[in-house]
Amino acid sequence: MSARLKNIRKRVSSYFIKTQANFKTHELVRRIHRIEFTIVDSEQDAFLLENSLIKEFQPHFNITLKDDKTYPYIVIRNEHFPRVFLTRNRIPDGSEYLGPYTSVKKVRELIEFTRQTIPLRTCNLALTPRNIEAGKFKVCLEYHLGNCKGPCEAYQTEDDYRANLEQLKNLLKGNLAPVMRHFREEMKTFAADLAFEKAEITRKKIEFLENYQARSVVVNARTGDLDVFSFLQDGERAFVNYLQLRNGAIVQTHTSPVEAHLDETPAEVLAFSVARLRNIFNSESPEIVVPFEIEFPEEGIRITVPKAGDKKKLLELSEKNAGYFLEEVKHRARLRLNQGKDPMEVLSQLQDDLQLPQLPIHIECFDNSNFQGSYPVSAMVCFKNGAPSKADYRHFNVRTVEGINDFASMKEAVYRRYKRLKEEDAPFPQLIIIDGGKGQLGAALDAFRELELLGRSTLVGLAKNEEELFFAGDQESLRLPYNSDSLLLIRRIRDEVHRFGITFHRQKRSRGTFKNELEDIPGIGKTTAAELLKTFKSVKKVKEASLDELAALIGLSKARKLQAHLREA
Repeated sequence: MSARLKNIRKRVSSYFIKTQANFKTHELVRRIHRIEFTIVDSEQDAFLLENSLIKEFQPHFNITLKDDKTYPYIVIRNEHFPRVFLTRNRIPDGSEYLGPYTSVKKVRELIEFTRQTIPLRTCNLALTPRNIEAGKFKVCLEYHLGNCKGPCEAYQTEDDYRANLEQLKNLLKGNLAPVMRHFREEMKTFAADLAFEKAEITRKKIEFLENYQARSVVVNARTGDLDVFSFLQDGERAFVNYLQLRNGAIVQTHTSPVEAHLDETPAEVLAFSVARLRNIFNSESPEIVVPFEIEFPEEGIRITVPKAGDKKKLLELSEKNAGYFLEEVKHRARLRLNQGKDPMEVLSQLQDDLQLPQLPIHIECFDNSNFQGSYPVSAMVCFKNGAPSKADYRHFNVRTVEGINDFASMKEAVYRRYKRLKEEDAPFPQLIIIDGGKGQLGAALDAFRELELLGRSTLVGLAKNEEELFFAGDQESLRLPYNSDSLLLIRRIRDEVHRFGITFHRQKRSRGTFKNELEDIPGIGKTTAAELLKTFKSVKKVKEASLDELAALIGLSKARKLQAHLREA
């Protein structure tokens, strides 16, 4: 980002004297009609000016944060005894705005939380000194419930109300220490005055705040105020996650998709995003944590690239959130497959693309899974009318194959599935997808051949990485258009069989690990092994248990055999 600031002459010149390999840069230059510039006093001013101009004019070829929308704020109105409420509109009327927040639900929860803790008015009365002095108002139920101190009848001064507002601001910013300190002093004052009921109410507020703090603080409170940014790139897409910390508590988390329309480096994209997000969320944190060095010209800001410790953990948490956001984007893209379209149209397109003799209203897909040759399993998912038919999903424990042999495992699963359908005279799918390519497809065809079912269904192989489709006997593969409805449906089916198979495989591996560790020990049978795991929760804790603890559960004789075996192991 600052490379374009420090070397602006070189950067602009490069657009005109180099042969442009990047089409987008070439198109940018083609559209230039004139060049204007503004001279400022410092690099920092240039950086801030650039950010403002991009936000104002949204030029086509600049980095773009894709969800720069109107976020909700908590407003403290500029009036006597200010009201506090949610709004999306920032009006230049002297009111104070806290936020913005990325979730309306969160804003409502915060307001409700503060109302349980800080007594402020919720009415719309015009509480001017003249109106109050004239006795125009009477206290309402909120006063009698203890949720308001009755400024409408002059039971509360404006100074006392402003003190409550300061507690509110601290609370909303995650700065709970001064709020709790205030309430502890108030509780002592009530107790000294023998106002024990009021002291008990204040004690409950302190307890409420302590519970809230326990939920909110995810790192050591000594971390202080931080802005944490992570950067994730997936092909031409990029995502920036932002964690805002106040006194060690995460008070905001937000992920923005970013488009880099030219050949900006990750450091440039991240620096731009840091400036935009800090501006959007009104951050004044003195320290920014990032995954790699960026040049950020704002004065008084410390840039940290952590290698270990709490800040490194926070950065990893931010990266995890960005990764989750990316997976959600991919998942939503898969789910958009049938949005706005008749599923029958998608299936009709698939029929045309694959030249199927029948409309594939019933599709089944197979996949294998093993771990270094252990616990081999196969999985089959079924789609009917373009949607998952989970009642028809099947798992297969591979019975006849030893070691790593994907072809034989596939043949067994396909043989068992369609032997049963044949025996039950059940309807066959119009399309069967074999995940794994030519070898697995050949094994599945062998199973059909032995069952004398060739021609009953169309079988295709799907290469795991290239998304190529193979038909029996064809030398060349078929590649469907990358974003075609047909390929989107096939991807969705493939991802579903992966998910279904991996879930079953993990369960089997877990059971297999337990069996190998305990059930294979001489004198320890399946029932005893199950009892040990139920009590000690893991094999590791069984190994750490004393002889007396084991003997109390399974008897002295078995306990000695168990410990002897574990020591030898």
